[in-house]
Amino acid sequence: MLTDYAKVRPGRPADASPLAAVFRESWLVAYQGIIPYAYLTAMIGRRGTEWWDSILSTSELPLVLEAGGTVAGYASYGRARGPLKYDGEIYELYLAPVYQGLGFGEQLFESARQRLAEKELHSLVVWALSDNLGACDFYHRRGGTPVAKASERFGTALVPKTAFAWS
Repeated sequence: MLTDYAKVRPGRPADASPLAAVFRESWLVAYQGIIPYAYLTAMIGRRGTEWWDSILSTSELPLVLEAGGTVAGYASYGRARGPLKYDGEIYELYLAPVYQGLGFGEQLFESARQRLAEKELHSLVVWALSDNLGACDFYHRRGGTPVAKASERFGTALVPKTAFAWS
């Protein structure tokens, strides 16, 4: 069973370097060909170990998925941002590519959802770049309903995104 092999826990300062690696690897796979390469590599460069160190020194977020003792992914979440009428939002959910497709993403997603519910944030929204078919399929399979479309600018590219929601 996955829960025997993997656990979700609050992030801690020692996770900074592994989280920087998860971020780099997952973003290169997820967004290559969607976000212009120069902009993508610049974004990845800004989220190195020092950035994660500063986040983890002031917060227990993100949630970290640890598989077999290795940091395999993370999720950040909180009160929903923007004009949509949902209580909570999962801001980011990423797994290192080697751990994708094994059920770990679902475990991480459900853990973030549970943490939101504990904060009385029961409805949920998640935004995904529309051309990231893997992410859109993941949220659809979790029961997410597409409720809004928008675009996000990455350098000179305007990239469509989709909001998935759960009541």
